[in-house]
Formats: sequence, structure tokens, C-alpha cells
Amino acid sequence: MVVKRILIWILAFILTIIFAYYQRVTGPTYPVKDSFLLSGKKIEIVYLRSHNTGSNAKIEFYLPDTNITGKIYFREYLSGKPYQAVALVRNGDSLVASLPSLPPAGKYQYYIELYDSNGKAVYTRKKEPVVIRFKGDVPASILIPHILFMFLAIFFGVATGLLALFDDLSFRKIQWWTLVLLLIGGFIFGPIVQKHAFGQYWTGIPYGWDLTDNKTLIMLIAWIIAIWGNRHETRRWWTVIAAVVQIIVYLIPHSLFGSTLNPETGQVTQGIILSLLSLFS
Repeated sequence: MVVKRILIWILAFILTIIFAYYQRVTGPTYPVKDSFLLSGKKIEIVYLRSHNTGSNAKIEFYLPDTNITGKIYFREYLSGKPYQAVALVRNGDSLVASLPSLPPAGKYQYYIELYDSNGKAVYTRKKEPVVIRFKGDVPASILIPHILFMFLAIFFGVATGLLALFDDLSFRKIQWWTLVLLLIGGFIFGPIVQKHAFGQYWTGIPYGWDLTDNKTLIMLIAWIIAIWGNRHETRRWWTVIAAVVQIIVYLIPHSLFGSTLNPETGQVTQGIILSLLSLFS
């Protein structure tokens, strides 16, 4: 029993690391990398997709060939306005440009075009512009505990589900730890992070359709149901289902369909519908 329990916790830790890495490299805030060949050499361009309000977003990439020039084209997300063009400036072996700062939740669509000495385009991403979102600065004293408690919540959640799956009755105690960790990370530190970043404590149901907040709410409901179902007798499959729900939620990229500043109304809105509108802008 002891060996099985240790193996379960080790497996839970490994799965948690995998889920955490997946969250880190997916979603609309992780930088986009693009590349092209120039004279047989691979040139890599990194497009930022998140930046703090109050300073311009600096786009810089290594390109030592001084014959190459370029421009960055940008416009406010969902504005429908024509793209503005700013020349890329050479800084040693790099090309640099900056996107003007926007208020929290403000977004730009942007792309880069590069030209050779004859003015011929050698690289463009016009058909698939990148979206960058600005946010307020979140103090490390708030952000780190939020991340830590959410990490622990998925760790304990996965362990609880595995313990229940393999009929280890200790899951009935561990599921309470999962709930407490989720409450602290998602419903105490989470709203404070949201307030610093986008000016609102909660933008999920019933106040909005922010997917991140609603994902946290779904996890909370799942674990409350599981704990309630096990209050008088052991119903381990309720707990297994709660763990599966939590895992599914974690597989949805972080910040998807998050807060967006509507440039026409000046209001911050969230949700899938707003994101779909971008397809027609």
C-alpha cells in the first residue's frame, strides 16, 4: 500500500509538470516564433504577444545583413482601421521597432515585412498577423503565490484522482486539500492578479465570459460536487470525474478569450463572441 501510494504521488508530480509546461507554451500570450531563409541562413523572428502597459512593446530580432530593411505594420485589434507602418531601425546587428503602449487589455494586430536592397519583399506575415495584449503590472508578491497555489491545486487534484482510481481511501482527505488550494490560488490571489492586470477582480460568470475565470469556476464546482458526494459514503468515481474535469480544464490554453479593450467603445469585454468578431475585422 505504501509503495503504491508513493508511486501515485510520483506519477501525479510528473503529470503536473507536463500540464504546467503545456500551459506555459500554449495560449495567446506566449511569444510566436517565425523564421525564413536569407541567403541560405535561417533568420528567426520572435513576435511578442503580451506586454505591460506604460511602456512601448519593443520588437527586436537579429539580422546582421545591412542590405535588409523593413517595416512593422500594426492596428488596434477589432478596430477595422488601416494598418499603420513604422520603419524598423537598425541597431548594430539587429532590427528594432516599438509598438505604442495601450491601456490594460488593449490589443494590436501586427506583422513585419522585410525587403532587400531592391525593395523586393523577402519576408512577410501579412496573412497571419500576431495579436499582442497589454496588461497592468502584477507584483511578484501576488503573481508568484497565485501560480504556486494553482500548481499545487493541479498536483493535489491529479493525486486525488489517482488515489480514488486505485481505491486508496486517503483520497477523501486529499480532495479537501485540493479544494482549499484551488480556493486560495483561484479565488483569492486570482482575482487580485486580474485586478492588477486588467482592472477587474472577476470577469467570469455572472459578470462576463472570461474563459480563464470560468475555467476556475468549473473546477471549483467539480470538486465541491465530489466532496459533497463523498460526505456520507465513499463514491470514489465522483472524485475521479472531478480530477478528469480539472485536467481537461488545464488542457485549455491559459488566457484564451481573455479580457479585450474594445477600441470603439473603450470598454473591456471578454468571451468567445468577441474573439469570433476578429475574423470579420
